[in-house]
Amino acid sequence: MDNSLRGRAVVVTGGTRGVGAGIAKAFVEAGAQVVACARRPPEVPVEGVEFRPLDLRDPPAVRAFFATLSRLDVLVNNAGGAPYRKLADADAERHARVVELNLLAPLTASLAAYEHLRRARGAVVMIGSVSGSRPSPGSAAYGAAKAGLENLARSMAVEWAPEVRVNTLVVGMVRTELAHLHYGGEDGVEAVSRTVPLGRLATPDDVGAAAVFLASDSAAYISGASLLVHGGGERPAFLDAATANKET
Repeated sequence: MDNSLRGRAVVVTGGTRGVGAGIAKAFVEAGAQVVACARRPPEVPVEGVEFRPLDLRDPPAVRAFFATLSRLDVLVNNAGGAPYRKLADADAERHARVVELNLLAPLTASLAAYEHLRRARGAVVMIGSVSGSRPSPGSAAYGAAKAGLENLARSMAVEWAPEVRVNTLVVGMVRTELAHLHYGGEDGVEAVSRTVPLGRLATPDDVGAAAVFLASDSAAYISGASLLVHGGGERPAFLDAATANKET
């Protein structure tokens, strides 16, 4: 077993619920000292995780937060998300807020954490999305931001090497406590699960385990990479269409 994270200091942004809580829990189980920062405290605290209030879209507050840390070995840029909103249903300023949270906030946090990470020869894990590499109707600004985040991570990995490793988890659909809002209840979750080759949605624990791997010494020679955590992706629609045509 890789015990390289035991005693390491880890910050997980947005680590209070859903995927973020799963990531924070996984690092605690790996023996790390974990701080989760978000605007609101967790409704269900994760044992062993310290909560610190922080608005990731407030650069001075972000810089002040990281300045208070005595040590940092791993930064997981997880905070993000977006409501369903078609492009023409909002002005550019509203969409820009989505880009701010999902792209600029991770950049701000990474820059604020850089000196800590450089001294520790640490790691950054970006939480990306399959939305960054496919059309994302209803969340176009989010998809664009996640595409930018993955590219940012690659450039950051080159600029900050060899002291800091930077990688991206490209996450697919995840079953969280809010899954019913996205997929329409249990029947919807089951229907969507059937479109995934592995037959189910990811759990926050699945994402957490992948994040721990990328931050650990087991991934010591992995930097600038994108690890797909999506259960095999999505079955191409044309295959189902072709099959249906043959059946008729």
